[in-house]
Amino acid sequence: MSEKRMSSSKKHSLKGMMLQVAKELLEAEETEKKEERKRYMEEHCPTLSYPSSKQELQEFCKELHAKIEAVDEERYILEHKAIMVVNEVKDLNIKIVDLKGKFKKPPLKKVRMSADAMLQALLGSKHKVSMDLRANLKQVKKEVKEEVADVGDWRKNVEDKAGMDGRKKMFEGEA
Repeated sequence: MSEKRMSSSKKHSLKGMMLQVAKELLEAEETEKKEERKRYMEEHCPTLSYPSSKQELQEFCKELHAKIEAVDEERYILEHKAIMVVNEVKDLNIKIVDLKGKFKKPPLKKVRMSADAMLQALLGSKHKVSMDLRANLKQVKKEVKEEVADVGDWRKNVEDKAGMDGRKKMFEGEA
């Protein structure tokens, strides 16, 4: 399958179109956020109407104070719950650190163990598997080379091995 490459002008125009679409999407998202904020403010914050008389103003202030107290009480409860959760997390972290400190892993030592003992440790004592690795090996007898005990005079050995006859004797002796 051969890949067709785009020309640089086509790539550039495609990239420009993609950036234009992304810009339009960001602008639409921004206007949506503004409209959402406006709707929220209209729902939760009605238009402010100032009372005309002193009595109405005092009633309005009392209502505001009651709302402020309710919000403060709710804030206090939420803050108290948050502090309790943070303290609980701190306590659990301290417990984790304590437990990690109590149970230190000892350095492991090398243990020589036969294959049978390893299998027994892994499989348990009720499984008896004999793994005699040497049972199937062939018996090989070593041949002992007989060394010539009579070394004699070294000069004689050198003279015997000198020349072509000596080398012939060396090869015949080894064979």
